[in-house]
Amino acid sequence: MIDLYTWRTPNGFKVSIALEELGLDYTLHPIDLLKGTQKEPWFLAINPNGRIPAIIDRDGPDGAPLSVFESGAILLYLAEKTGKLLPADARGRSVATQWLMFQMGGLGPMMGQANVFYRYAPEKIPFAIDRYQRESRRLLEVLDGRLQTVPYLAGDEYSIADIATYPWASGWQWSGLSLDGLEALTAWMSRVAMRPAVQRGMAIPAPDAVAPSGSELAEAARKLLV
Repeated sequence: MIDLYTWRTPNGFKVSIALEELGLDYTLHPIDLLKGTQKEPWFLAINPNGRIPAIIDRDGPDGAPLSVFESGAILLYLAEKTGKLLPADARGRSVATQWLMFQMGGLGPMMGQANVFYRYAPEKIPFAIDRYQRESRRLLEVLDGRLQTVPYLAGDEYSIADIATYPWASGWQWSGLSLDGLEALTAWMSRVAMRPAVQRGMAIPAPDAVAPSGSELAEAARKLLV
């Protein structure tokens, strides 16, 4: 059983999609970011960085509970645990990991900054908005170039690289971007969006989810990690 601590963000959706794709049993623990629950000491024991998502695998590699944080690390862990969503051969695994890191180190951070300066910053700073939108668009163009030659980022097979990338790329409008001329990327997003597990994962937590109190979550997590 997996305990999933998450909220409705692109990084959170990565893990809920993966769990749905893998068919793993999990218990959902919504973490309302606006309440600051992710900064409470009990959660920092799971993720010292105070961010979602995080998981606790009650049946870790040695049979004892294991907490895992960072969305990319969680995806790798789940893929390795199940032997799915990651090519078995060394070359294919390397390709999938490269595109996973492309999302983790590039697309996610750049689109995240584009979101902040375009949507949330109290002062509109044209230089910052233009800088992050241009870089985000460039990275989408890199993805489009890759997808002109293969159906999925790792090649012929759907993998954790696609799972990591889809929640960010599909939020292009939120960042104030355009997909004009990116036909291969658009077609890939349509293919991924049609997957039932992706549809389920993108709905977790539900938009109207009410997060339990921090004390309730803390007690549940304490029991798992003792």
